[in-house]
Amino acid sequence: MNGAASPAIVVAIEIADTALVDRLASLLSGVTGIRLAAPGEEATVALVSRDRPTVTEPAEVDLTPRERDVLLLLAEGASNKAIARRLGISVHTAKFHVGSLLDKLDATGRTDAVTHAARLGVINL
Repeated sequence: MNGAASPAIVVAIEIADTALVDRLASLLSGVTGIRLAAPGEEATVALVSRDRPTVTEPAEVDLTPRERDVLLLLAEGASNKAIARRLGISVHTAKFHVGSLLDKLDATGRTDAVTHAARLGVINL
């Protein structure tokens, strides 16, 4: 490698709930390597919800207190290493909790878990 920086992941947010858009934009603005798409700009990733989907997920997600702590740190964009350090646990244990959250929230990744949790009212962004 020649030391050149990797191109940023460009994220487009198109959600009817403007408060949620503002919160997601605020969260993503502090993440290195991610930038929000300008209007009309092609994005690498798009968060889209034009219509309110029928909620098929359970209204109540049974999370342990530790999983809630980890979820809040995920919402801040913390890495597994940062989660471990902040909670005084091993990185392996942090990874375990993140994996458990992904399963319980039926999420495909960390951002998806935070989005699901916010939509379900498990956390407030």
